[in-house]
Amino acid sequence: MGFEEEYQAFLLRHSRVRKGESLRRLEEGHGPTEKMFLENVWWPLFSNFHYLHPEYEVADFKDGRRYLDFAYIRTGARICFEIDGYGPHLKNVSRWQFSDNLERQNQLVIDGWVVIRFSYDQIAESPRRCQQTTQQIIGKILGQEFDQLTLTPMEKEVVRLALRKESSFTPSEVCELLHISDRSARRILAGMVKKGAVAPNGGKLRIRSYRIGEAIKNNGKIFR
Repeated sequence: MGFEEEYQAFLLRHSRVRKGESLRRLEEGHGPTEKMFLENVWWPLFSNFHYLHPEYEVADFKDGRRYLDFAYIRTGARICFEIDGYGPHLKNVSRWQFSDNLERQNQLVIDGWVVIRFSYDQIAESPRRCQQTTQQIIGKILGQEFDQLTLTPMEKEVVRLALRKESSFTPSEVCELLHISDRSARRILAGMVKKGAVAPNGGKLRIRSYRIGEAIKNNGKIFR
C-alpha cells in the first residue's frame, strides 16, 4: 500500500484501542502538521509506522496527563518527536505556559525519553534534514543494544541499516552503504549469519536478501 492507505490504517489501529480523553486527543490533536511529518519525514525513511504512536499519553510531574505528538517505543528506545507550529497563538503564550513547556520537556528527559523537536517550516521546507536527524537518533539509540555483540564496525553499520528498514535488505544496499564490492559485502554478511546478527531471507544457492537475526532480536544478548 502507499502512504495514504497506510496512514489511514495507522490511525484506525490506534483509534480502535483508545477511549475517553485519549481517543479525543487523537481525533482532535492529530492534524495536518502531524500528517505532514509522517508523509515528508517518516514515510520516506521507513515505509511503515511500526513502533510509532500518535498523541501518546504520558503522566506528567504534577500527576496529570500530557500528550506527545509522536512516541517511538521499542526495546531500548523511547523517543518523543514534537512538531512545533509557528503562528499568532505563540505570541499569546504566557510566561507561566512558556516555563511549563520547558519543565514538561525536562521531565521527559529525566524519565528516560529522548526529545526531538522539529518546526513546521523544517518539515515543510527541509524534510531531508529532518530525515537525517530522525535516522541518526534512531540508529544511535538502537545501536547501543548491540554494542556488546562481537561485531566489527562494518557489521554494526549493517545492523543499523537493517534496524532502520525493519524489513529485508539486499547485499547491494550493503555495498552502497559501506562502499565495497558485492563479494566483500557477501563475505561480511556470511560472517554475520554465523554470529546470528542477520539471517537469510530467501534463496538457497545465492541469497538475495537478509533480515535481522535472533541475536539482535533478543535485545542484543552477548554472542561470542
